[in-house]
Amino acid sequence: MSDADTRLVSMLDSIPYARFLGVKAELAGDEMTAVLPFAQHIVGNPMLPAIHGGVLGAFMEMTALAQLSVAAPMKRQPRTIDVSIEYLRSGRPQTTYARAIIKKLGRRIANVHVEAWQETRSAPIATLRGLFLVAPSED
Repeated sequence: MSDADTRLVSMLDSIPYARFLGVKAELAGDEMTAVLPFAQHIVGNPMLPAIHGGVLGAFMEMTALAQLSVAAPMKRQPRTIDVSIEYLRSGRPQTTYARAIIKKLGRRIANVHVEAWQETRSAPIATLRGLFLVAPSED
């Protein structure tokens, strides 16, 4: 297991809500894909049914944090400063995927964009833009 794999697994295991949702991540090189398996307890609107918006938002925020943990060793887990979420369509009752792109990783602030999708990556169901307070290791 690589150092990035170890940091990724450790970061996801440290978040109780990630464990509750069953969030997993797949790492291929430096490209990480987060996976949110469908479960009945994440449904927000049983009439459609649709995944709860708060679950999608938290999933995307965790995806950003996971990508930051893969990018560089940190002294401590990044802290969220601000996020903006755009819900583009309802999340159907099926597995959801997300990928984060670090637009800028500075000495104190990271700017990250996340897209979540279900069947095809070209049809995202939600996006997130976030600023995170980081403390990279000086190793």
